[in-house]
Amino acid sequence: MTNPADEQRRRDLVLLRRVRDRMDREYAQPLDVEALARGVNLSAGHLSREFKRAYGESPYSYLMTRRIERAMALLRRGDLSVTEVCFEVGCQSLGTFSTRFSELVGMSPSSYKQAAREMRGVPTCVVKQVSRPVRARSIRNGEAPAVDPHLA
Repeated sequence: MTNPADEQRRRDLVLLRRVRDRMDREYAQPLDVEALARGVNLSAGHLSREFKRAYGESPYSYLMTRRIERAMALLRRGDLSVTEVCFEVGCQSLGTFSTRFSELVGMSPSSYKQAAREMRGVPTCVVKQVSRPVRARSIRNGEAPAVDPHLA
């Protein structure tokens, strides 16, 4: 016999995976928590709380990390300016993009682009590994992230 709370948690996890998958696919689109919540018939508050509980970071933080990861790839490619990359990945503000990029990567987008130029010839898999953004603030602060046993 299943517990109704456990059953609801399972249903929520299915919806949260849909939201996460949508952010992974549509990261360059103008997405906000309200729109994401409407897409799975949840309130924005409930979505935010449950997403953070399941994945260790807010939906906004997760989306920005996806955008920064894509921006890193575009900057490594080298044919777009930092401003063009900012808008290509769905950010509306160059300032917010640059701040978040610096927080996650440890250097500004323009410094990253310059470093990528200097690393030409190094295998991409090596560049990706050493320049990978850290997703959750708790990880950036050296703390182990909470792992939800339902997601393992």
